[in-house]
Amino acid sequence: MTQNNEKYLEKYMARTHLFGRVGSLIGILLMLAAPFAMGLSLGALPNLSAFAKGLLQIGIIYIPSCIVEFLVYTPMLGAGGSYLAFLTGNLINMKIPCALNARDIVGTEAGTTENEIVSTLSIATSSLVTTAVIALGVLLLIPLQPVLSAPVLQPAFNNVVPALFGAMAYKYFRRGKQIVAIPLIVMSVLFVCVPSLISSVGFLMLLSGAIAIAHAWVLFRKAKDNAPVEEE
Repeated sequence: MTQNNEKYLEKYMARTHLFGRVGSLIGILLMLAAPFAMGLSLGALPNLSAFAKGLLQIGIIYIPSCIVEFLVYTPMLGAGGSYLAFLTGNLINMKIPCALNARDIVGTEAGTTENEIVSTLSIATSSLVTTAVIALGVLLLIPLQPVLSAPVLQPAFNNVVPALFGAMAYKYFRRGKQIVAIPLIVMSVLFVCVPSLISSVGFLMLLSGAIAIAHAWVLFRKAKDNAPVEEE
């Protein structure tokens, strides 16, 4: 990378973080202000003490999950992609699959400058397309209601996310079958034996990741120990 490219990249990253932080702050303020503004205008503000207790109970569940998502997704998406994805939401269903697919098509690797740009462009495109589809869906909601509520389509709607991630997972699983085998078996047995744990995916994602990393390290050490020693 030339000196001019390095300077341009530094400027690009600095502006990305500036706009990303400002945009995130504005987004958080708007999301928090909207319900309170409506409650104030309608004279229906909640009891703040009860609100705080409810928020604490939900926070205990979701804060660890959000931390795990941040630690897992940010290295995959880069700075610009992370700001856009976490601000616009719907990471699991839309943003992550879109970014990973774009990365595979272009052939970039996580942590590189190329991946930073590809991830940002793909997530921005996904956000614009999602907004357009939602707007179109709102306009057509009433005309399409008989079709969307048809009983024959309900099983399909209930399995959209598993189908999406099952297809994506296979592409990555086949690259490291040995590493994938143990966490996949452990999580499958765990979910079958204790179905209620499905709601705690955030915690179990960290556990399965730790199992995969530990297994990969064991395989790496085993391969290193079995490697032939080069004679000087």
